[in-house]
Amino acid sequence: MAEQRVTLATLPMTLMEALHYTLSFNPAGESETTAQHEIVNALERAMEARRQRIVISQSTVSSVKWAAILLEALCALIAIAMVHSDNRLTCAIALTLFATGVAICVLMIAAYTRPFTGEISVGPDLLQQVITSETASGASAH
Repeated sequence: MAEQRVTLATLPMTLMEALHYTLSFNPAGESETTAQHEIVNALERAMEARRQRIVISQSTVSSVKWAAILLEALCALIAIAMVHSDNRLTCAIALTLFATGVAICVLMIAAYTRPFTGEISVGPDLLQQVITSETASGASAH
């Protein structure tokens, strides 16, 4: 997802195999039927979460939106400068505060444009913890 190679058309083979195996299992009793339903629901939630991550990884902020944000910031800076033109200190303080806010907003938008890369990226850590804990609990059940 970080490299934007995964698409919605790409099927998660491991999840599909797990779903197929779960559905092919013939439950013997009510508890096994309940367990089968829970497993199917968990796999469907995992597939939906995957779909959402793919959609997020492919979304971008267009150049038109960037231009609009920066033009709006420029207009506001000019308006602030005009309002405070009689007092240089007040003008400098107001412009500095607003420019700092604009810079932080632009930085945050740029950082979250690609949520799976960079310093503040969303990683697979939580998913790996779930897999590890499921593997460990499955091994101890046998």
